[in-house]
Amino acid sequence: MKTIAGGVTAAKGFQAAACEAGIKYKGRMDMAMICSTVPCALAGTFTANRFKAAPVIWDQDILHQSGQAQAVVVNAGVANAATGEPGLALCRQTAEAASAALGIPASLVMLGSTGVIGPALPLDRMTDGINRMAAQLSDTLEAGTLASRAIMTTDTVNKETAVAFELPAADGQGTVTVHLGGMSKGSGMIHPNMCTMLAYLTTDCAISQPLLQKALSSVVPDTFNMISVDGDTSTNDTLLVLANGLADNRCIQEEDESYALFREALFEVCRTLAVIMAGDGEGATHLIEMRVIHADTKENARQLARSVVSSSLVKAMIYGKDANCGRILCALGYAGPVFDPSRIELELVGPDGNLSFYREGRVQVFDEEKALALLSERAVRFLCDLKMGEEEATAWGCDLTYDYVKINGDYRS
Repeated sequence: MKTIAGGVTAAKGFQAAACEAGIKYKGRMDMAMICSTVPCALAGTFTANRFKAAPVIWDQDILHQSGQAQAVVVNAGVANAATGEPGLALCRQTAEAASAALGIPASLVMLGSTGVIGPALPLDRMTDGINRMAAQLSDTLEAGTLASRAIMTTDTVNKETAVAFELPAADGQGTVTVHLGGMSKGSGMIHPNMCTMLAYLTTDCAISQPLLQKALSSVVPDTFNMISVDGDTSTNDTLLVLANGLADNRCIQEEDESYALFREALFEVCRTLAVIMAGDGEGATHLIEMRVIHADTKENARQLARSVVSSSLVKAMIYGKDANCGRILCALGYAGPVFDPSRIELELVGPDGNLSFYREGRVQVFDEEKALALLSERAVRFLCDLKMGEEEATAWGCDLTYDYVKINGDYRS
């Protein structure tokens, strides 16, 4: 498997487009479209928030009813959440507009929205944007990049990645190259279950819909559900994977070596997008990585790692570049899992060797200048060894800055 250029158009048969529809923003693109030349197997996961946005409900219905899709229409600026029956009606009308523009059934059109909760989406602008994008669809890498930029809200960078790998050919003669790419947006209101985000992945792999869903559900717990920016979970979280089978590989119908390789590629794409989102948290100046090793259970490792990156005091500590390891010890201590504080070790990870913060039940005397240098890096990494078992997990977050408050203090404007 290798990382390649591109995002949602890296896989065969996928096209993308973007436009400025004036949904909320002025002078920037705010709508994106992804379309496959043929119908696709569909998998998805969605927000655990009880207030589910209208497009989440729409997408969940399609996933449960048919498990197929061919196009995705996404807008930024207005979330179409807490909009009641009119919001659901607008989803249907938007899908019908895409159906007419693309010549496909409305039941194959997935929808995504991100932005302010409450306002109604302007159907006329949505329809106009759909018609313009349908005429501009392209399979170029640039088209995929433009789509990734169009779904940004408070994001400071667009988020896309892609990989390629080899699978047995459908005719049994050698192998074929399979591609899997994706784009996402997310900067604030991010916390597990499912982390606040929109993410769309495309692949030309031939795989059964049940196994596509199983693979996706298996990688989310250690990728998108291991990041936190501010402890808030959105109403609109949506992660979709579309697989059109155009790579002409032998269709994955069982959990064999091909399935394992596909799942590995899916994990890599999801983790890459998740880490980019964590590092691009609203107002963030640092990515925080917390790795917990030698835990007794996987879930305990996850819980401990997430507790550290979710702590407001740890986030503030990283922003201030203050080597106050007590903040991390506290976050581990109240996380829930039982461990022996006298046995664990906590280190600040560096390229030329780690800096010991805590071991043998005591905070260590450490080189403050070296600690400051490591805390000044764009990515700040910690390692906690529980000395209990063989399980491990990694979580990602970001620091808490003054700009976070500024951004969210006037979000609607």
